[in-house]
Amino acid sequence: MRIFHVSEGFHELQVLPEGLPTSGFLWLASGRRAFEVGLPETQAALARWGGGGLVDLHVSDLLNLQLPSQYDYTSWYDLLVFRRLAVGSGTSALFLDEQHGTAQTARQALASIDTSPVGFAVFDRVLITVHPTDCAVRDFFIARLAQMAGGPPVSISGSEARPAAGRLPAGPADLMLRIVNHMVDGYLDLRRLLTRQLGYLQAELLSPRSRFDNWQALLDSRNTLHALEDTCEDQRSAVQEWIDALDEWPVEHEPQAARERELLRVRSRDVLEHIERVLGHVRRLEGSVESAVQMHFSAQSNRTNDIMRTLTVLTAVFMPLNLITGFFGMNFDFLPFIHSSTGVWATTALMAGTGLGLLIYFRRKRYLGRSGQR
Repeated sequence: MRIFHVSEGFHELQVLPEGLPTSGFLWLASGRRAFEVGLPETQAALARWGGGGLVDLHVSDLLNLQLPSQYDYTSWYDLLVFRRLAVGSGTSALFLDEQHGTAQTARQALASIDTSPVGFAVFDRVLITVHPTDCAVRDFFIARLAQMAGGPPVSISGSEARPAAGRLPAGPADLMLRIVNHMVDGYLDLRRLLTRQLGYLQAELLSPRSRFDNWQALLDSRNTLHALEDTCEDQRSAVQEWIDALDEWPVEHEPQAARERELLRVRSRDVLEHIERVLGHVRRLEGSVESAVQMHFSAQSNRTNDIMRTLTVLTAVFMPLNLITGFFGMNFDFLPFIHSSTGVWATTALMAGTGLGLLIYFRRKRYLGRSGQR
């Protein structure tokens, strides 16, 4: 667990303080396992600071890896569980090259999408966040807040954080919304990944020169999109419930407090709008995949029709020729041209003329040729 004091500056504390600081608020950022181990100490600190501790049911929610995005509240804190949308570690190596992509790498990239939950317990002057073990969002905001406070550059994954402009969060709810908004905006990387992988699968699906047989990869991508849609819908419901609860907070009469409350509403609506955009993009990708599948089967049907039409024309051309050869092949002594030296040439000319005439007729009727040329 890492403990930070956010006020006019941004400072990391080594231990939980005996009391709350006179200004600002505390941010307790912890991994899920560290939060579970240090829970008694955290509960004791919350009791010392004059607020109630975390409810056992909410503790279970914060530790649950399978819990969907949701919002709940008590009289002394609000609880938000928000599932992040991020690409897993090493996924950047799976981005497809237009000339060297394979369905296997597409399947691996789609399977590496991480939707681990991040929990927020928002008190009046304390924010508790429970992250996955390797959560880059926490490290990003630690570096970002340090930059805002004018501290030294903080490295993230071996590189220095970029200078950040803006003011420090005014309270725990403000910081919570900033983190949630960053997680939603992080979908941009995932969107590029999904679009590229699905674009490759669609190109393979509609290519006339390849026989598509990677149905498992396509099924995995569709299942991934369905899971993302469910995740985004849960996110939208959780944020909407937070906005509804925010509107029910007591009215602030001080101008500064009222202004901060209005900023919280603006940030909340902005997060909700971003989630709506993500959800819309996921649904467009789902529609694109469904359309590609329908176009694939339509193309296969047209190709089958072309083949059957060609075979039908060839059958129709050779049927009269078979009739002629069958007629003159009958075992009778008295048949036209049967004893003539020119009979074979006359019959051959008749067969060639019949076949050529039928080909010209079918060509004019556009029974021959590709569908695009008719």
